Amino acid sequence: MSEDKQEKKGSSSAAAATQHAEETLIAVRKEKATKIRGRGENPFANDVTSGEPLVDLAAARARFDGAKNAAGRYDAEKVAPEPLRISGRVLFLRQMGGVSFVRLRDRTGELQLYCDEAVLGEAYARLHEEIDLGDIIEASGTAMATQKGELSVKATSFRLLTKAYRPLPTKTSFKDVEARYRMRYVDLVANREVATVFRARTFIISALRRFFDGKGFLEVETPTMHTIIGGAAARPFKTHHNTLDMELFMRIAPELYLKRLVVGGFERVYEIARCYRNEGLSTRHNPEFTMLEYYQAYATYETLMDQTEAMLRAVDEALAAAVPEEHASWAKARTWSFERFVRVPMAKAIENALARSGLPPEVATRVADDDAPIKAWAKAAKEKKREIDWANFRSGMKKCDSEGERVFCAYEYLAEPFLTADYRTDDGSKSLPVFIIDYPFEVSPLARKKDGNEALVDRFELFVDGRELCNAFSELNDPEDQDARFRAQVEKKAKGAEETMDYDADYVRALEYGMPPTAGFGMGVDRLTMLLTGAASIRDVILFPLLRPEASGS
Repeated sequence: MSEDKQEKKGSSSAAAATQHAEETLIAVRKEKATKIRGRGENPFANDVTSGEPLVDLAAARARFDGAKNAAGRYDAEKVAPEPLRISGRVLFLRQMGGVSFVRLRDRTGELQLYCDEAVLGEAYARLHEEIDLGDIIEASGTAMATQKGELSVKATSFRLLTKAYRPLPTKTSFKDVEARYRMRYVDLVANREVATVFRARTFIISALRRFFDGKGFLEVETPTMHTIIGGAAARPFKTHHNTLDMELFMRIAPELYLKRLVVGGFERVYEIARCYRNEGLSTRHNPEFTMLEYYQAYATYETLMDQTEAMLRAVDEALAAAVPEEHASWAKARTWSFERFVRVPMAKAIENALARSGLPPEVATRVADDDAPIKAWAKAAKEKKREIDWANFRSGMKKCDSEGERVFCAYEYLAEPFLTADYRTDDGSKSLPVFIIDYPFEVSPLARKKDGNEALVDRFELFVDGRELCNAFSELNDPEDQDARFRAQVEKKAKGAEETMDYDADYVRALEYGMPPTAGFGMGVDRLTMLLTGAASIRDVILFPLLRPEASGS
């Protein structure tokens, strides 16, 4: 038998043994549930509202903050024996003679249950006979501190609320990434830091809402099913409405509907919008994701750059206040800083990148030519430690139909990959956020052309730690210009381009009623969460990311 076959056979045997062991444990736990039912009790109880109110574990701890010493331990003499009724999932259970220690966790934190056989009597035996790790129990008792200074509840009674048939994995055993994403409900229990990241996501969204609500913005909801493709350049998901017999597209962005509201007089609007793009999977892309988009009348893209800096700092400060210990850990590991932001026109970014790469200006215009000295350019760039993807750069440039598209292609390959290296703090220790501004109008079909230079638009994208975080621009409000841009998109689609917009006649009609000078902004909430918490993959900040169907027999 080959080594590969032996390895596969061994792996299959190990999996079968693991599954058998788990099935045995499940059977044992079900027998315990049957025993509890036989005693007239429900192992899946629902009468938790009767009796004294349940106290959150964090709230129980907070009552005795004054009883802590300098080392953070609790002084037994200062912990008053207040009555407490608590509940939570059993994470740890240890017996020491006639005393058992049970670690409980609820949504707010953890607390120890101190179980004394002399106090519980016959019920004490049931603690070890019927309660398993992962079970959810409630207990009544009084507050106390152990000899080691651990705040505890000395139980006078306890009961099972929910029997967990499946055993919880240990933190060390539950490391398979796909299994963690697929069974997030287990991941949140087994890997506590995962739950912290998702709480942080909630705090981030709350902070965004506070920021915009405080500036007079109105939060709105717009359609998630559209009759045409618009608001961004991306491939959509399709669906079908049976009654109307209509093909619909899941929205790729809420932009055009939000700007309709600006026309209607809602001059400051925002939406935290679920969006869908039929694209590949990567550490930065999930087909279903969350965007913040907002639109502000009587503002320009420069207004929004200032506001973006203030917003990001405010959200980060709110996160630090919400989870100070975790935030301190994330901040310490950051390779970037909000110390200051850099603003660089795209043409200047290309110019700077060419100079740092030891390359002549002609690279951006000649790379697609058959006689271009790419080998010599690659050698020169390599000497400057700049690894440029010359093959795709050349291929991409050949597909460009306009000067603006060629400028953007040059930026993508020559400048964008090196933003973290080129723009750094004064001491060079961390990268700085970079606003790339003034894009070619050909790659910005919804943005307003610059006064005095119609080859460019008033647009920026912000890159932090080398990742695009947000996109914004002064909005195009000239209906005739918008009509021409839509028609150009339709022509590109006719030539085979997939990521293009449709012609939106109703939106052009809305502009004909008059939209005031407006600036608009879009940002991925998932990417912001990744940035602030140090998550490596977008799947680490989406509770249930899209996965392939689970293999049969799993």
